[in-house]
Amino acid sequence: MYNLILFGPPGSGKGTQSEKLISQYGFKHLSTGDLLRGEIARKTSLGLEAKSLMDKGQLVPDAVVIGMIQNALETYPDVPGFLFDGFPRTSAQAKALDQLLASHNTSINMLIALHVPDDELITRMQKRAKTSGRIDDADESVLRKRLDVYRRDTMPVAAHYHALGKSLSIEGVGTIEDIFGQITSIIDQKQATH
Repeated sequence: MYNLILFGPPGSGKGTQSEKLISQYGFKHLSTGDLLRGEIARKTSLGLEAKSLMDKGQLVPDAVVIGMIQNALETYPDVPGFLFDGFPRTSAQAKALDQLLASHNTSINMLIALHVPDDELITRMQKRAKTSGRIDDADESVLRKRLDVYRRDTMPVAAHYHALGKSLSIEGVGTIEDIFGQITSIIDQKQATH
């Protein structure tokens, strides 16, 4: 099993690249948003707990999200690997994920970070606001705050995996195919030595 975290700030192209990686390698995509929606739709105990918190405008605790990932690991034991997108977002979540994966005799093999300059991220997100209807992507001051939160809270996740020798950063600017080629080259090289 090969487990990958595709990492980067909002607008870095994670969603676009995730789709291509799933198609290429058969990874099971684990997006915390999708997991939450799935658990809520199935009315599981975790889903009901998450919905209750979300309805009150509260964040879903790490333990609930980890529980959902645990369910996914048990539901899909035969996939070639998992692609984590949007999780972990904090060092505490990274450590909890590492412990969970270890209990299933697996681990994160690689975190690939997409590096994109802030001005390019803002341009991309504002374009996305026009085409996808994501209103939260239209206001530049809101976007800059999101990037500040990303740097403060989420960037330490990359440092966590870098300290474990499991992190690489690539330029997330260029054609979709060029960026995809860089990512697949890293995965293929790591899988060959795995």
